[in-house]
Amino acid sequence: MQGERVSFTGILASMTHAQAADRVSEQGGQASEHISRQSTLLVVGEEGWPLEDDGHVSVKLQHAQKLQSEGVQVRILNESDWLYLMGLTHDTEQVRRLYTPAMLSSLLSLDVHVIRRWERVGLIRAVQRVGRLPYFDFREVSGIRRLAELLKAGVPRQEIETSLVELCKLRGVNDDPLRQLAILASDSHVLIRDAHGLKQPRSGQRVFDFEGLAAAPDLNADDHDISADHPHSLRFDAHRQTVQLPDGNWFTEGCRLADDGDVHDAIEAFRLALMTDASDPLIHFHLADCLYRTDNPHGALERYYTATELDHDYLEAWTQVGCIHRELGQLKLALDAFDIALDVHADYPDAHFHKAQTLHELGRRLEARHHWERYLTYDQRGPWADLARSRLSEPEA
Repeated sequence: MQGERVSFTGILASMTHAQAADRVSEQGGQASEHISRQSTLLVVGEEGWPLEDDGHVSVKLQHAQKLQSEGVQVRILNESDWLYLMGLTHDTEQVRRLYTPAMLSSLLSLDVHVIRRWERVGLIRAVQRVGRLPYFDFREVSGIRRLAELLKAGVPRQEIETSLVELCKLRGVNDDPLRQLAILASDSHVLIRDAHGLKQPRSGQRVFDFEGLAAAPDLNADDHDISADHPHSLRFDAHRQTVQLPDGNWFTEGCRLADDGDVHDAIEAFRLALMTDASDPLIHFHLADCLYRTDNPHGALERYYTATELDHDYLEAWTQVGCIHRELGQLKLALDAFDIALDVHADYPDAHFHKAQTLHELGRRLEARHHWERYLTYDQRGPWADLARSRLSEPEA
């Protein structure tokens, strides 16, 4: 960084802008708030897409690109590349770290039900799984959150799409963000095609098209028109018939109702689903979630237990069992649940965090320290990480 004049745009995933400026200064460079002809480097943050509130590419990035077109030697680097250049390998690992749904919920201030729904409809994909527990790439989820915020604020989809085309080229990624934008922007009458056919993006429910399936757009086609309206979707005409396939069942309806906030109706749908298949732990888990959302922790606890009886390695269900016991003041029972989760998956961040909290409340702070420290090996940022550091800074009793 010696002699470099560096600016930052977008939210950095590894540190704050102030911390990044300090790192630049430590290595002999100069950090600047603004882009000018004296600038030599612009670093683009990787927490979400660097889009302004009007959906356009960040002002700093636009300015840097304009200077490049005028022959000014200013480089544009992604955050990960800048960290590698700085020799900050630990921070690079932080950017690429994977997160559970609960960790993302805390970090991004997103309801965990939203994260699960996004996976169900194909907006995000789990990078890996341990049993039923998905782990996600933080950057992917935070990027979709930014797109959703802009659409909710009324920014036209076309504005966002134009910016994404430019940013995809900069980051060297494929057109996944455009597909995600198409799903977010569509309503319940728009159907998307995936490898298994057509489905409604909001509910994930499968439908069958009697006409025109051969002419439907292919999500994997190389020659699609990204500027066309709903590039990866298919809207049925009024005269076209659709029917729900047999797998469009009460479980799917329960998920849709829960997503829409109709929790009481969702409970009834999940109960009807259990009449068809009472041995599916996933249905019990979703029913438990809804019962908890209606201030029925005892009913939820029984359903979470049922889910673990049907699938002993259901990590998220064990975590919920522990959290409800802790909420009810049954701390030793909570510890038992978290211990079972850690027996199944010793590197389960959520269980380490919640076990540490429970041990802290029991006054067993020395034991809690081990789990606070373990949690911080998985996560260095966000409210949970801040709490862990705060607990570790407390004097030992």
